[in-house]
Amino acid sequence: MIILRLTAAIVIAFAAGKLISKLRLPAILGWLLTGMILGPHALSLINDTVLNTEWYNIIIHCMECAVGLLIGTELVWKKIKKTGKQIIVTTLTQSLGTFLFVTLGFGIIFLIQGVPLYLAVIFGGIALATAPAPALSIVREFRTDGPVTKTLIPMAALDDMVAVVVFFTSVSIISAVISDQKMPVYMIPLVVILPLAIGAATGFLSGLLLREEYNKEKTLFILIIGILFASATGFFFNTYVMPKPVLNFMLIGMAFSAAFSNMASEQRLKQIVEYFNPLLGFAIIVVILNLGAPLDYHLILGAGLYTAAYIIIRACGKYFGAFLGASVTKSPDTVKKYLGLTLLPHSGVSLVFTGIAVSVLSGPAPECARIIQGTIAAAAVINEIIAVIAAKKGFEWAGELEHKNIPAT
Repeated sequence: MIILRLTAAIVIAFAAGKLISKLRLPAILGWLLTGMILGPHALSLINDTVLNTEWYNIIIHCMECAVGLLIGTELVWKKIKKTGKQIIVTTLTQSLGTFLFVTLGFGIIFLIQGVPLYLAVIFGGIALATAPAPALSIVREFRTDGPVTKTLIPMAALDDMVAVVVFFTSVSIISAVISDQKMPVYMIPLVVILPLAIGAATGFLSGLLLREEYNKEKTLFILIIGILFASATGFFFNTYVMPKPVLNFMLIGMAFSAAFSNMASEQRLKQIVEYFNPLLGFAIIVVILNLGAPLDYHLILGAGLYTAAYIIIRACGKYFGAFLGASVTKSPDTVKKYLGLTLLPHSGVSLVFTGIAVSVLSGPAPECARIIQGTIAAAAVINEIIAVIAAKKGFEWAGELEHKNIPAT
């Protein structure tokens, strides 16, 4: 039944994406809205039973690992060594800039309202994360190309690493002060290093085979087996090693594909990407559906001051942080002006971080837990719709939608 429900949802999402594309909007908006409408808060085709089933989560993590290939296949050392400094600096300014903006902004709001100030730090830690899948799906759908695209793709991986370090450091310190449910310190480096190590090791093994010339069927067989092996390794560590299942499977997929991409010739890599492209499109639809399903559209009506402040302050942090980094590194004007718009999508990572923060605060500070849960959940619904449109506009204003009327294959 889970497979039948998921198949029906994917077919509906695909049709909705095509319909949305006719309105010159990104297909991802149709996939997100489909997930929301078919999720447990509306029609319940993808209900809580489905979302909490182990097999469903296995499928989703495998798909996330596959989507990571969209990032990793661009992380070829010959390509990135010229712009490595620019990407690292801009990643740090937009990530840490968002953390500071949101922490200071909510620090002032909470000081006035008498809410504990440590909650502002947790808001900042959640806010700096970017969900790469929405922006990357626009890159793929519209075949964007140019300085903004070339900066965004490798930054998507680095941004997640910075987010994990800052969030877990913040939560670990706060939980040590206020909670009996202390966050293990070793989780901070482990959550970043472990998925990269898993992906790199399994990607290297796959690369030993993939660098050789094979036909389409054999290439896809090797690649799919490699993705499944990388995902299975991630499941093992998530279940038996980590105290909480927090490993990022998109990072595993990114490291996996980066490893074999640097082992294959340029021509062979182009061939592998071309063969895998239809499966990548399918994986993106599934991942975006899963992002949309938990979002409760009812929260739009109940959104208040905190939600509005969160969306606005976070957007300012992303935009001006990216602008600062691009200015310091003397990046092209289009990167300065429009990169920040492509970094606004947020929901997937933010909901994971929110769940962890709520579990830490629910015992010692239940009121604070409710503030976080309500604010981020409502912001996820509203922000994701706005962010998808803003990201597409960012690429458009940067002049990188060169093939906007040609559907991706």
